[in-house]
Amino acid sequence: MRSAYIEQNSGAGGYLAPYQRITAAVTLTAVEDSGKGFLLDSAGGAYSITLPTATTAAEGTTYKFWIEENTPTGAITIAAGSAIIFGKVNETEVDTGDDGPGSSGATGVSNVIFGTSAIKGDFLEVTFSNGAYWMYGQSAADGAVTTS
Repeated sequence: MRSAYIEQNSGAGGYLAPYQRITAAVTLTAVEDSGKGFLLDSAGGAYSITLPTATTAAEGTTYKFWIEENTPTGAITIAAGSAIIFGKVNETEVDTGDDGPGSSGATGVSNVIFGTSAIKGDFLEVTFSNGAYWMYGQSAADGAVTTS
């Protein structure tokens, strides 16, 4: 019976999403790391997380990053190696400036940076398709996320 397949005790398994804590520089892979959620903490200082390049990423490669440390000790950079990240990060605070960091039109960005004013729970998701990473995310603080 189909309903039995999705029950917890059915033995089908594999329903928990894989997560990993990152506290230092790391290079992600397209196959082994895709689909993971990453909890980010920079108590040991600033670092970069390097994404697979446009030539090594696979279609559908997806990562989700959450800030675990409230107001991180150092900046955490999500680096693509070239300007292939497109999309925006929503800022949920109310003001009149610095909203929606991210790409502009047809120009992508190479890096998305969680600064030291990021708030626990801020997140970024990136998915690779058509030679680019498509991102969306959310930050609770103005200017906590920047791009370069």
